[in-house]
Amino acid sequence: MSFLDKIEKISLPRLKASIYRTTDADVQKVLAKKHVDINDFPTLISPAASPYMETLAACSRNTTMLRFGKTIKLYAPIYISNECVNACLYCGFNKNNKIARISLTREEVMDEAEILYQHGFRHILLVSGESRRSVPVEFIADISKQLAKKFAAISIEVYPMNTDEYCFLAQNGVTGIAVYQETYDRGVYKTLHEGPKADFNYRLLTPERAGEAGFREIGIGALMGLTDFRTDLTCVVLHAAFLMKKFWRSQLSVSFPRLRYAEGGFVPKIDVNDRQLAQVIFALRMVLPDADLVLSTREQSGFRNGMAGIGITRMSAGSRTNPGGYQKPESSLEQFEVADTRTPCEIAAMISHKGLEPVWKDFDPSFLA
Repeated sequence: MSFLDKIEKISLPRLKASIYRTTDADVQKVLAKKHVDINDFPTLISPAASPYMETLAACSRNTTMLRFGKTIKLYAPIYISNECVNACLYCGFNKNNKIARISLTREEVMDEAEILYQHGFRHILLVSGESRRSVPVEFIADISKQLAKKFAAISIEVYPMNTDEYCFLAQNGVTGIAVYQETYDRGVYKTLHEGPKADFNYRLLTPERAGEAGFREIGIGALMGLTDFRTDLTCVVLHAAFLMKKFWRSQLSVSFPRLRYAEGGFVPKIDVNDRQLAQVIFALRMVLPDADLVLSTREQSGFRNGMAGIGITRMSAGSRTNPGGYQKPESSLEQFEVADTRTPCEIAAMISHKGLEPVWKDFDPSFLA
């Protein structure tokens, strides 16, 4: 059975209704339990649970310390291309946007990576627009094979691929994948996407194809602001639990990016405030105690400071979201607006100041020998 089989049995309107009719008594009943599980997630993120933020934060902090200790893993993205064949309404790389398109050469990618290496990063994420012509599978394999000589973890956030292609990349140094469904509402999804990404089913099954290829890390998430975020995040939790059970050898991570300004001027349908996002993070940590929870530089520095050690276990730092951005910051258009512009050193200092440990490397290939 695939997750597609499971999601097709879920009525999103019914799920949404159940979240919003949650009562204070329902919340107290869940909080009184010795152990919560994924079935409690809709209650924990409901408006009725909002008055219990201090309790949620304490539970989240305790679980984080128990499962991950006082550590925050650091990573940085390398954008290798902004060329794309899709017309996603919310994305700065939308093929219809009149922007300068750039795809880095092999040497330019290595130069970007060297800058990050000198900053201390050993975990990187290769990101591109979705264009097989501009960023062939063979190109990703070639650069990953070289990068693997210096970096302990190399994940990709590119176009979805078939299992055999993921196997090929795994053989050449790629250790993980990040692929976001954006929204689990099939109707909304259809109105937002044009091009290969419009295939809802193929994208939904991408993490399973990556798991079958043996990737060490699988990252999923939803883009908050496209539709009701509580309903979408409940689907993310169900998806995560499915993947963790089916691919138990892989580390599962969850991201929950909020829409930021991007070329094209897309206006979010739903405004998600800091308090609501914090509630989501606390609830996720409670029901998915072993998942990495990721917070990127989309978020403001103050919010990221507050979430460190409470539920978040992985952060990006010093990010540039445009191809070539580490060498020439203004050389091309950013995919989205970066809110936390602090340097990697400043982020590490903040983490240390909170009594936590910034972790630049938590895996080595020799562990598998």
